[in-house]
Amino acid sequence: MDRLINIGFGNCVNAQKVIAVVDPDAAPIRRMVQNAKELHQCIDATQGRRTKAVIVMENQMVVLSALVPDTIGKRFASVKDNGGDLV
Repeated sequence: MDRLINIGFGNCVNAQKVIAVVDPDAAPIRRMVQNAKELHQCIDATQGRRTKAVIVMENQMVVLSALVPDTIGKRFASVKDNGGDLV
């Protein structure tokens, strides 16, 4: 069964499809986000707020979140602790 992780403002991602949750301030991550936007592979889930986390999905999609990576990571951990079968 797929688990959904809340990434802020009622937006969720499939926990099984997430590769990484990273800070958007590094230059390579900014380039990755810009390239994803140009290829229409970027989903902005910030609701107009500042991007604080970039979520890289296994299908090459990039999701922008207004939550910090630490918060999203804790949500992944709580799903895993509550019987989620994340691998």
